[in-house]
Amino acid sequence: MDINNHQQTETNHESAEKAVRVTGVRKNFFLVSDGQTESLTTASGKLYRQADENGLFPATGDWVRLTDGRITSVLPRKNALSRGASGRQGKKESTPVRTQIIAANLDWVFIVCGLDRDFNLRRIERYLTLVYNCGCTPVVILSKADLHESPEPFVQEVEEISFGVPVLPISSVREDGIAALAPYLGPDQTVALLGSSGAGKSTLVNCLVGKAVQATREVSSHVGKGVHTTTTRDLIRLPTGGALIDNPGIREIAFWDVDDGTDSAFPEIEAWAEECRFSDCTHTEEPGCRVKEACRTGELEEGRLESYLKQKRELGYLADRQTKSADRIEKERWQWVAQEMKQMKKRG
Repeated sequence: MDINNHQQTETNHESAEKAVRVTGVRKNFFLVSDGQTESLTTASGKLYRQADENGLFPATGDWVRLTDGRITSVLPRKNALSRGASGRQGKKESTPVRTQIIAANLDWVFIVCGLDRDFNLRRIERYLTLVYNCGCTPVVILSKADLHESPEPFVQEVEEISFGVPVLPISSVREDGIAALAPYLGPDQTVALLGSSGAGKSTLVNCLVGKAVQATREVSSHVGKGVHTTTTRDLIRLPTGGALIDNPGIREIAFWDVDDGTDSAFPEIEAWAEECRFSDCTHTEEPGCRVKEACRTGELEEGRLESYLKQKRELGYLADRQTKSADRIEKERWQWVAQEMKQMKKRG
């Protein structure tokens, strides 16, 4: 982490103000580091009020301004990995109503998928869209490769849906394939781990650090699911000079950013869509649909098309709702302006 690139001081407050990086978030406190020492701090009241207005609040990986020992502002982010806040699954209104920042200022996002019952191509597709939507760069890590004599068939399956994304099989227990991660873990590089509970994220962290820094538990043999052993998001320094941000397992992959990461996650479908007879083709029942033709000829798997259409619907609905929310805010602002003008006229 290059502290010098982020240090900012005021002329008359050189000793009182500095830039630090958030290495952990607790309920009402933040762990921050200046590259040499780590300390516990809180956010200023002003920052809490500003967060209500612009939604910008410190997250793990953020660079922040520390004034007199308290966080007073969040410095501009390179990117932020975010999702719709969990807890909506199964409810009448399933679309998320607020965002949850997972981590900020990332060079890579490791999508970790175990080669056991955790392996699911449709879930990997959703993770890819989520990462692309946030302007981050994905790498797919297939953990628990030691469970198979050869993981290559799984690697090929993922490569067929990930289009140029590195797909790396590893075994954290045997340390097989770990050397292939070195290019992503160099000095000043930050990686966030993304995956479901029991996928092997914490075991991978311990392997890379060289000691047990994260708790691990066995996956249930009955249901094939893991439990949350990681409950916080902490930035963990590596012997290589890089940093990892482990995350609690994700059960609900809800989108929030609407930059349409499907363009990158499903490039072949987007390309075929350009050849459809109708520019607004929904790729369902229209004549002359090149995408449906690809399904009939075996060029495209039906399940992948269904995943694409589902994600497009979710992102479209989310974009509409966010736009309507923005319009409502603008309407309320102009109502306030009109009221102020009336008051001015009365006074004048």
